[in-house]
Amino acid sequence: MQEKLYFYYTNDLHSNFDNWPQVAGFLKGAREKRLAENNSCWLVDIGDHVDRVHPIAEAFMGKANVQLMNDLGYDLATIGNNEGITMAHEDLHQLYDEARFQVVCANLHSMTNTEPDWLQSTVHLHSNNGVKIGVIGLTTPFNAFYELLGWHITAPFHTLEKHISYLSESADIIILMSHLGLTEDQEIARRFDDIDVIIGGHTHHLLRSGEEVNNTIMTAAGKHCAYAGEVVLTWDHEQKKLVDKEASVYDMNAQASDLNTEQTLKDLAKKADDMLGQSIIELNEPIDIKWFKHTEIMQKLTETLQEWTDTDVAMLNAGILLDQIPAGQVTHKDIHRICPHPINPCVVEIDGDELTEIVRASLTKDFTELKLNGFGFRGEVLGKMIYAGIDVKTFLREDGSEYVDAIYFNGRPLEPDQSFKLATADTFTFGRLLPEIAKSEMKHYFVPEFLRDLLAYTLQNKMADH
Repeated sequence: MQEKLYFYYTNDLHSNFDNWPQVAGFLKGAREKRLAENNSCWLVDIGDHVDRVHPIAEAFMGKANVQLMNDLGYDLATIGNNEGITMAHEDLHQLYDEARFQVVCANLHSMTNTEPDWLQSTVHLHSNNGVKIGVIGLTTPFNAFYELLGWHITAPFHTLEKHISYLSESADIIILMSHLGLTEDQEIARRFDDIDVIIGGHTHHLLRSGEEVNNTIMTAAGKHCAYAGEVVLTWDHEQKKLVDKEASVYDMNAQASDLNTEQTLKDLAKKADDMLGQSIIELNEPIDIKWFKHTEIMQKLTETLQEWTDTDVAMLNAGILLDQIPAGQVTHKDIHRICPHPINPCVVEIDGDELTEIVRASLTKDFTELKLNGFGFRGEVLGKMIYAGIDVKTFLREDGSEYVDAIYFNGRPLEPDQSFKLATADTFTFGRLLPEIAKSEMKHYFVPEFLRDLLAYTLQNKMADH
């Protein structure tokens, strides 16, 4: 006898609820169909469901996301970095208290005395006809952030080595829920023969029909739930082994919306508006935002960053503020709308030569007009870099490009070998946007505060006369 096992999954929603009613319709329909066929079926999420870029996630600190997953009858979830490092320790510790699904993440550990009640390293599922399925979850080890928040992420490969032999002995099938990214998933598939399926996420890769590496099938459904995924496993009870593994994704634009979910989102949005409606300041006139020009609000915000972090120099790109700040009562909702990014302040150590290169790079058209997608940035373009602590003198070339003429620190020309503590957005510590910052050996992140917290402080303390 052969038995089919169905897994339906989502990954990297990032609180982008535009497609969620369609996701709900698809998952409900898929589950009803499989149960009517008397087949075993599970709903799974691979992390980054929560993203505080959305007012609902911000107001409810992720718990509304859990409610939405409860409503659809999810069975399993692992956590992504957006659940893990964008909220205070206690908020994550309590995030899944009301979850009616199992949260599986083998490499997340609290550095306090108590682990969350909801946290499990592995779980075992059983099919209708007794097939034993061992599931393990892993999340990416951003320990520079996690440890500041009182968590530690053990190395994924070490964690797998610790658990895999037990799972091999206790389960017929092993599934990894991986919020590690495509490259890591491929390496795991090469190194761990016993893993049958890797359902992935984190790097927003889309594997439309899966990818097979060393007898492991890997799958992932992109980002924002534009797609949802299906894994179908066929177990032969006479041979006592898997005889087929299939993976596919479904376009959510082609799915009918679930009307109950639409109404729930409307209700949550209204509640979020009310919760974020508290006024933080009243302005007599609006404050304009300019992405490519120097403005008073960006200068004040950059100065706040320098003071907050107690550094020599601070710099912020004007593109972090997305819209003008209106006259009248300015609420937390306004602040969230204008500065929605899950970006933390960060301090790095650099020398004068490196600071000069950073300033030069930030003046280029390629930098200021870059439409960045990722690294926490949720805006349109990076925009003009604004500085505090240094005086940057520039001149315009004939082609209109801006060039560094001189940089002064405390009224004197910058010394090449002088050491500086530079505060900026943590965005620039990743990738190669500004290599001198990314390669700095000393990085200190300020968590859990976001740049919007500094914006609220700046408005209350430095812009009250507007």
